[in-house]
Amino acid sequence: MSAPYQLVIHHEGADEQRFKLPCGIYTLGQDKQNKIVLQDPSISWKHAVLSVSEQELAVEDLNSNTGTYIEGERIRDRKVFRPGQQLQVGTYSLRVLALSEKKKSVPPPPPAPKPEPVKPATTKPVASRPNLPAAKTLSPEARIRRNIKQQVHQELLDRLDLRRMTAENIEESGLQARARELVDQIINDVRERLPKGIDPQKLADEIYNEAVKLGPLEEYLEDDSITEIMVNGFDQIYLERGGKLVRGTTTFVDDNSVQAIIERIVAPLGRRIDESRPYVDARLPDGSRVNAIIHPLSLIGPCVTIRKFSKKPFTVDKLIEIGAITRGMALFSEICVKLRKNIIISGGTGSGKTTFLNVISSFLPDSERILTVEDAAELQLPQEHVVRLEARPANIEGTGAITIRDLVRNALRMRPDRIVVGECRGGEALDMLQAMNTGHEGSLTTVHANSPRDAMSRLETMVLMAGMDLPIRAIREQIGSAIHIVIQLARFQDGSRRVSKMTEVCGMEGDRIVLQDLFEFKQTGIDEKGKVLGSLVPSGNVPTFIQDIHARGLDLDPAVFDPQYAEKFIR
Repeated sequence: MSAPYQLVIHHEGADEQRFKLPCGIYTLGQDKQNKIVLQDPSISWKHAVLSVSEQELAVEDLNSNTGTYIEGERIRDRKVFRPGQQLQVGTYSLRVLALSEKKKSVPPPPPAPKPEPVKPATTKPVASRPNLPAAKTLSPEARIRRNIKQQVHQELLDRLDLRRMTAENIEESGLQARARELVDQIINDVRERLPKGIDPQKLADEIYNEAVKLGPLEEYLEDDSITEIMVNGFDQIYLERGGKLVRGTTTFVDDNSVQAIIERIVAPLGRRIDESRPYVDARLPDGSRVNAIIHPLSLIGPCVTIRKFSKKPFTVDKLIEIGAITRGMALFSEICVKLRKNIIISGGTGSGKTTFLNVISSFLPDSERILTVEDAAELQLPQEHVVRLEARPANIEGTGAITIRDLVRNALRMRPDRIVVGECRGGEALDMLQAMNTGHEGSLTTVHANSPRDAMSRLETMVLMAGMDLPIRAIREQIGSAIHIVIQLARFQDGSRRVSKMTEVCGMEGDRIVLQDLFEFKQTGIDEKGKVLGSLVPSGNVPTFIQDIHARGLDLDPAVFDPQYAEKFIR
């Protein structure tokens, strides 16, 4: 649909600017995240909101310092205006014209109300070209719904009086109860004026969730079929369901709503996100992983990615049921854990490394002391004697950071029987290898790599990141003697995740680390629904420590490694 309006921006001492203005919602202010950027000290970071539709034009002041005016009259809330009327935003004059009027001369704007004194600009202010979202497809109903939510949300903040409730030390549960009560009251007051097709109760639930919970994300967090939630700015949410990406049906009110929810997630963890540190890793109470990034690094507004954890943790039987691993491979993995073999779980992003690490960790004996080290605590081990350590970012002064490497070194002084590191991604790899080679066998960790061979190379690189000037051969010898098993995971084109290889590290031969595959996924094709066909089969190689298995009296049928008997151990 073509743009029905034209925006005319006038500023004293600058050329008049004109832009096509499609229907939509536009924020105005100094901040570059705004759709219409007006660069002048008299303008607040988020000054006002301009609503444009074929039915009406409206503007709402966002509690700016110098105010917003229509034809010289200051507005206090959302105000409808006519095409051609003058809007005064700080020291800027704006007019919205119907395109049929675009060739008419625009008379100079009358003198505007003098704004409150501000520090003069050091450079000549220039209005930036509005970042008009040509691809936005919000329906008129969605725009109306968003406008209503904005107004009710502002009314809720006015009635809630957070300062008084904070001064009276009202607990979070009391705040939530009061917010619920006020939202219901406000919706009840305007119920008769709501447009047809908008359910008052559903609208109240949405506003309440956005005010004190996680807004539109609440329903997705409750949906067990969704494994990942991706927020791309306030007006676009994508979901991963069954390994496929789909567009969500809800949106946030604005960027401020997304930012508020990010802060609501990270604040209880003692973490922060602002312009000085515009990205953060965090977790939800259920262990789901959260990453958030905001302006100025994100050019489309605040972005949030949530990797959900299942309410019912995966078990080895569940992995066998969905074809991610065979029963023979599961038996062998359990025996490797009991034999205190050091295991690396390797895979790409989203291949299921943390989930598989949780399952493998369930084989750890209850009688041992287990220490977990993570950047953001996600592991959910069922054992009783588990000590969980979590890294800490720097404070606002840029000091006080505690890294994974610091925690790994400290864990060695805590009398661990097993060390489980959520992910090795830097110099902590050297400390892990040294621990594995000096009496802390049976440790587990994950790395990002596309194959077992790549995992070895990545470990070499991470050891070099520790800043130690070690020769490559010495590093490879450390890896060859410390690591015993690499379990490679992959996410296939149909969205399924499974073990693609299980490989033994057999030490060094010359300058090269020797690997032998024990199990491998053999793809045979794709069915008419796009599902990947194939099976996990043994390679025919037998692990070099097969005698240790028998010596320890552990029960493992050698036929598990024989391709001729593979079917026996599939289920």
